Amino acid sequence: MSSNTRLDPVPSFVHSTERYFALAVCAEMQFLDLPFIERVRHIAREGFMVEIWDWTRHDLKRLAATGAMFSSMTGYVRGTLADRDGASEMVRTAMQSIHAAKELGVPRLNLHGTGLGPDGLPVLPCMGPATGAMWMTARDTLCRLADLGAKHDVMFVLENLNAQVDHPGVPFGRAEDCLSLVQSVDHPALRLMLDLYHAQIGEGNLIALIEKALPFIGEIQVADVPGRCEPGTGEINYRAVARALQRLDYRGVIGLESWAADGSSERALQRFAASFELDEIDP
Repeated sequence: MSSNTRLDPVPSFVHSTERYFALAVCAEMQFLDLPFIERVRHIAREGFMVEIWDWTRHDLKRLAATGAMFSSMTGYVRGTLADRDGASEMVRTAMQSIHAAKELGVPRLNLHGTGLGPDGLPVLPCMGPATGAMWMTARDTLCRLADLGAKHDVMFVLENLNAQVDHPGVPFGRAEDCLSLVQSVDHPALRLMLDLYHAQIGEGNLIALIEKALPFIGEIQVADVPGRCEPGTGEINYRAVARALQRLDYRGVIGLESWAADGSSERALQRFAASFELDEIDP
């Protein structure tokens, strides 16, 4: 589809203003043949919040002018959690991200165990299990970031990443590890960005994981396995996940961070919305 091709309308349920869950779509991964600003506009027109990644690559004034509601973006420019020099750089550049977040109205700033390069690979991979010193430094860094978030009224969220397929060598990638760090800090300005795609690859048992992590979840991200495409294209039963989230009274954001399975982002958004539309999944 060229950038001049008319976008097919999304079914009316996507536009519902009475969704139980707030839904967001990652503009970095959908409508890839459109200029980035047009991706954001289209996602917003269809009634979704918008996720972005590295804000330094985008024109913040033009993004703000779209009127889109943004769910999250990367919360640092450089740095790492678990070594002193890298931690100082993460905290320093997190302040830059806070200023950018204020310009766009972004409430959640995403963190990882280490910076990710352009291909999604860790810039400082961990060659073995994290040491006790690394755990202590990571916790101290997260405490500093939580205090910074509270001071500036934003939430930092620590995302789990899988090391088996997408991010080999990433430290503190497992959901259990991220949850342990967030729980140990126990600060309302620090929560878990629970990515169920990464968790399925790394750990599985998603509903039990959600139940355990629920008090500390800041946002949930979804994609199916294998392939990292939209719900309904792989092995994860996202209808069961939605029922569990309803039972647990989760009212936060669910973000689609996936590629379009057959190249159609319109269809990807339809499948995503249908997976979390309660009229569609209620027994």
